[in-house]
Amino acid sequence: SGLGLDAQREVIEAEAARREWGVAEVFADEGASGKNVNPGLRLALDHLATGRADALIVAKMDRLARSVLHASEVMERAKVQGWDLVVCDLALDLSSPYGKAMANMLATFAELEREMIATRTREGLAAAKARGKHIGRPRLATADLVDRICRERESGASFATIATRLTADNVLSPAGRPTWQPSTVRRIYNATKKAVA
Repeated sequence: SGLGLDAQREVIEAEAARREWGVAEVFADEGASGKNVNPGLRLALDHLATGRADALIVAKMDRLARSVLHASEVMERAKVQGWDLVVCDLALDLSSPYGKAMANMLATFAELEREMIATRTREGLAAAKARGKHIGRPRLATADLVDRICRERESGASFATIATRLTADNVLSPAGRPTWQPSTVRRIYNATKKAVA
């Protein structure tokens, strides 16, 4: 809605004045949700990365990031690129020992969040596999086609020969092409053998 932008700008300008910093430019993301890196923030980060600014002041943390993970990434970027970050509502200042300690805590929680996401993903996949659900990309070849490839291969035909026969019989490849490649036949056959194993 744009409500509060003037108040945020006043907070930023007051903080810059208190520090005796000149304000090069004010970036705003009016009506943006903050779930992603919005255009104004992206432009500000670009100015910092290219040395056109030395510090970023934001009035509120939720204007910088909506997750611990994202906040940690921005703070790591500030540390690596050598610019200061000030978040007014948290009194966070990466140039101070307190601010550095808070950034380290956020980085720890971001790492925990990454590990929890990975754990939930692994557990979800294991549960789905236990229920018999196929994990991975869906099979593009029909069961009859897979059976044919396996029978021909196990009767001694090479992958090239099977590809030639499928093309001659006007069987479309999984990608919908009229011509088969030996590598496609090999991939289907090997995937079947792994699934059986």
